[in-house]
Amino acid sequence: MKMNLSNKIEALLFVVGDDGLTMAQLEFLTEASEEEIRENLNLMSERYAEPESGIMIKEFSGIFQLVTKQEVAETIQKLVENPTSQALSQASLEVLAIVAYKQPITRVEVEDLRGVKSEKPLQTLAAKGLIQETGRAERTGRAILYGTTNEFLNYFGLKNLDELPPLPDEANETEEETDLFMTKFQEAFKEEVKA
Repeated sequence: MKMNLSNKIEALLFVVGDDGLTMAQLEFLTEASEEEIRENLNLMSERYAEPESGIMIKEFSGIFQLVTKQEVAETIQKLVENPTSQALSQASLEVLAIVAYKQPITRVEVEDLRGVKSEKPLQTLAAKGLIQETGRAERTGRAILYGTTNEFLNYFGLKNLDELPPLPDEANETEEETDLFMTKFQEAFKEEVKA
């Protein structure tokens, strides 16, 4: 089944979130012409204009974004004010564990340990109040340092960071032990969120 252009544009704009995409990026990613893309953006805008939709397409300085409508702002605000109502993703849990044990730590250092980009999980954790900027690295570039917050300690019922469970010895660490640690970490987080 061939996916139509509107579906591709919608999926791309959803995935990139606040960053949005330029027309040139949309042309490259969809392999469609500017005229075809504009036609589909207009069709999508008409569809989103229906009262049943909570989203719309916004163009700002040549960047297209998928955004929520003003009518649902109050509902979105409830989500923002109550961040614990959403479970953390696996990526966010991994980043949170790294920050908890290695703080203060930069984004690049987190990414080196994980082997993948970690900007979004760091943003999510900061938005949920579990981590915060704790200063700047003294090295070239003065990268932001991250550390956990009192909210983090509260969520996990810890008095201080010394109460974190010990990490397995790095020399004897296996994939199974790492998975066990992440499972325990997730279980502890889920229990704290329920409380």
